[in-house]
Amino acid sequence: MNAPPRQPRVFAPDDPDLVVDASPDIDGAPADSAAAGAAAGDAGVARPTLGELGRRGLRWGAVLVSALAGAAVLSLVAWLARFVSAALAREDWIGSATLALLLIAAFAALMTVLRELVGFARVARLGRLRTEIVSAIAEGDRKAERKAAQRVAALYAGRGAEAWGLRRFREHARDVHDPGEMLALLEREVMQPLDGEARRLVTRAAKRVATVTALSPMALIAVGYVLIENLRLLRALATLYGARPGLAGVARLARLVFGHVVATGGVAMTDDLLGQFLGQDLLRRLSRRLGEGAFNGALTARIGVTALDVIRPVPFRTAKPPRIRDVLAEVLKPLVARRTGSA
Repeated sequence: MNAPPRQPRVFAPDDPDLVVDASPDIDGAPADSAAAGAAAGDAGVARPTLGELGRRGLRWGAVLVSALAGAAVLSLVAWLARFVSAALAREDWIGSATLALLLIAAFAALMTVLRELVGFARVARLGRLRTEIVSAIAEGDRKAERKAAQRVAALYAGRGAEAWGLRRFREHARDVHDPGEMLALLEREVMQPLDGEARRLVTRAAKRVATVTALSPMALIAVGYVLIENLRLLRALATLYGARPGLAGVARLARLVFGHVVATGGVAMTDDLLGQFLGQDLLRRLSRRLGEGAFNGALTARIGVTALDVIRPVPFRTAKPPRIRDVLAEVLKPLVARRTGSA
């Protein structure tokens, strides 16, 4: 007996009482068709990417390394605690010496932290002064320009080498009334002697890097010396312009300077300048060590000149900034003499 035909019914798609029958239909269509339809409906759903899948779950390698490092640190701390407690428990000179050494170490650690904070604050102060000066120049604010110039001059108030320039700056500052003239006076009387000393620092550092790299018997020693010398150069330049940074301040300066060098293509530009200065024929005839020394010296000069744009509290406007070509002329003078003699 045939079943009576189903009557049409009206329903809403969002009805919560609506149940979808996943069983085969009257024509015997397989139930997999429903799954295929669901898969087809999910085709428009965004699939997780490989990076998202990689971020899911725990990274067991990182957990392993972290656990081993934590265990090593705890074992070192436990050994140090046992040693200190045993030494302090003694009532002889060993206990007294241990206590004195611990007090000295704690005081030295406190002073080191304070020095790093002060140095970091001084580096940040140079950045703020430069920002204020750039803003005053852009807005044409004469009062803000005068205030910023006075603050820059106050950085070098306690130095004997800049006393004559500061005195001339203060004598002529009262006669300046036009926007931009105060900074021009500051550059001429105060900043130009510092710029000359900065150029000498960069030149000497580049010469040392070129010489040590050319004479070093091991590449690792040369790389380590180049890194140390560049960090020393950054610290010397920052101290010259009134920052005197610690380790954290030098690290921040290095990040800013090296980022600026990479962003401006400083490595490729150094290579091009070296080829233009010495000539490609001479570069090909140089030994590998001399070529590495020349390149590292030129790169140090590039880093030093770039650091002036980051560290100097007053942007170059009327004063002439040092050029890499001028520094290379002094750094690579022996190679130039060799080229002239062989010609």
